[in-house]
Amino acid sequence: MREAFSSALVRLALADPKVLLLTGDHGYALFDEFRKQCPQQYINAGIAEQNMVGMAAGLARVGFRPFVYGLAAFVPVRTVEQIKLDIAHDDLPVVLLGDGAGLVYSHLGTSHQSTEDIACTRSIPGLTVLSPSDRFEMTACMDYAYADNGPVYLRMGKSDRGDVHAGPVGALGAGRLLKVRDGRADQPGLIATGSMTRTALDIAQTLDLAVWSAPVLKPLLPDDVCAAARECRGLVTLEEHSVLGGLGAAVVEITSEHQPVRVLRIGVPDKFTEHCGTHAYLLREFSLDAPAVQARVAAFCGQPKD
Repeated sequence: MREAFSSALVRLALADPKVLLLTGDHGYALFDEFRKQCPQQYINAGIAEQNMVGMAAGLARVGFRPFVYGLAAFVPVRTVEQIKLDIAHDDLPVVLLGDGAGLVYSHLGTSHQSTEDIACTRSIPGLTVLSPSDRFEMTACMDYAYADNGPVYLRMGKSDRGDVHAGPVGALGAGRLLKVRDGRADQPGLIATGSMTRTALDIAQTLDLAVWSAPVLKPLLPDDVCAAARECRGLVTLEEHSVLGGLGAAVVEITSEHQPVRVLRIGVPDKFTEHCGTHAYLLREFSLDAPAVQARVAAFCGQPKD
């Protein structure tokens, strides 16, 4: 997925000399090709993320199209005030790229883990929030972000879980859910985003459940969410993010108002990590590994229908 991101960024920069890449002293190998082909469009702003976001706002004001790259724990979490006031308030065309979202920087501890970035960005007015699940969605999200011509946050998990789609997904519509698997109408449907979409598919094959991917988390269309709710008996949301303020919260907000339905939210519980370990270890600690998720979904499937 990171290779698809890098390729899309190079393609956009070659087509538009106003596209700039700003990085907070990260991603050197990732941007080798960009620096080779677009050296005049590359800025290493150093380990000063708040200043980098302000710099991007200034560049956008004079006609540039900045893409701002950092770890998700720093862009957007460390820079929420600058994103809110410098970029979103004035509707500037800046794309914020948060890499390593979720728990993938496991050994580096809470300071580098990002399980609240969707919650932070969803609540900023006018800011689009994207969360691709595989390389095909990444390409589509990059094109969507550029075409949006406004403030965008694009969330990336460093862990590549493999493809969700068999091929390109085409142009994304605002807030559209992408159906990736059909399932039984008498069972819940799964709506997942980012790294958890692959987990959702693996579980769905065992339990014969429908699966939707949500690459666009804001705006999220009520029509698509309600259609999924009508098609299935209940919904399950899956995300490598806090259960507070993320995809699950967005789905519950929509269904509670437009299509009341039972929703199980699977994500990071409201607590910090207790121990240091691998990404796989932390997924087990938070019951986000496939066996734990499958057990919760299977139990939810067995609930009686209202």
